[in-house]
Amino acid sequence: MTIFLVRHGETEWNLARRYQGWSDSPLTARGFAQAEAIGHRLRALPEACAAAIVASPIGRARRTAEIIAECLGHGMKVGFDERLREISLGSWDGRDRREIRSLMGKDFTEFEWYFRTPDGENYDEFAGRIAGWLDEVGDGPVIAVCHGVVTRVLRGLYAGMLRPDALRLAVPQDRIFRLADGMIEGIIV
Repeated sequence: MTIFLVRHGETEWNLARRYQGWSDSPLTARGFAQAEAIGHRLRALPEACAAAIVASPIGRARRTAEIIAECLGHGMKVGFDERLREISLGSWDGRDRREIRSLMGKDFTEFEWYFRTPDGENYDEFAGRIAGWLDEVGDGPVIAVCHGVVTRVLRGLYAGMLRPDALRLAVPQDRIFRLADGMIEGIIV
């Protein structure tokens, strides 16, 4: 099994430092350019050219996957899987860091706060749906286009990392992570 793991391109809310969760905002010009660069880089990798493309159905990941498919050509179709959605922050979707820190007070902890929103997903629910997807990937190569927290937890589960270590992983929007043979390789675009 080989997974080419990609985070969606930059969005307007990324620029505003707002946490999107299940909400959405459009890709910026830079986000479009990142998606195209990733698509062109994947086109140069023979294994990726034959890969299926699956994405979170949230607009920013959907659009990034469509751009990648256009770059790969050959009428590539994009499939969607609900399990690749970003973590739901519930009613806190769309809030910025300052607002969230104020709401949580002393309970705010870096990276772990995602799983402590009053009506969002907890870690076990979130990791469970990602683990379910990972267990069903199959043998063929796949390009998975998803979100920041998803890419952290997915890489952590794949590598058997401790939760705190996985949650601190970088989530660049201009990188491809190749997961194969129990290893994770960062491919710079």
